[in-house]
Amino acid sequence: METAFELPDWAPWLLQVGLAAVMLFWIVGAYNRLTRLRGTIGSAWAQIDELLARRSALLEPLAEALREPLADEATTLAALALADQHQRAAAQAVRARPAHAPALMAWVLAEAELASPLARLEALLEQRPELHGSEQVQPLQCQLAELAPRLAYARQTFSDAARAYSAATEEFPTRWVARLFGMRPTPAI
Repeated sequence: METAFELPDWAPWLLQVGLAAVMLFWIVGAYNRLTRLRGTIGSAWAQIDELLARRSALLEPLAEALREPLADEATTLAALALADQHQRAAAQAVRARPAHAPALMAWVLAEAELASPLARLEALLEQRPELHGSEQVQPLQCQLAELAPRLAYARQTFSDAARAYSAATEEFPTRWVARLFGMRPTPAI
């Protein structure tokens, strides 16, 4: 005589608990992955921030050394100082929240604002060889030139980290976890 196999009364409950546990572990894993990727953005910003601080530290003495010889270009030096101040304030906002898109966009605009007077100053130095070769100006200008490719590389590293994080926040089904915890895509810079 054959008997049919019967499930115990607690089997459906155990199946539900098992599915809930699998779901919970998946949510925790997805959250941890997103948090790790967001941390990479913070680390990448720290490299940029260090280089920006070095650049700002060079711009002030350079402007001071050129204040007297470029007295007729006081507006350029004033624009440089103001743009550097705006850039530092924007960088400080990003330092507080490196993955925050509005703060990053404000910093990108501040960088663009700084690029114009900085390019104008470089053009002025090229036009006046006596200043370009000056003992006070040349080392500062050399250090600025050395920082430019390092800053470009650090920005690329940041952009790569931002793209990886943003892609992860948009992947299915991880996007549900990202939205649940308020994790938004981060723009590349």
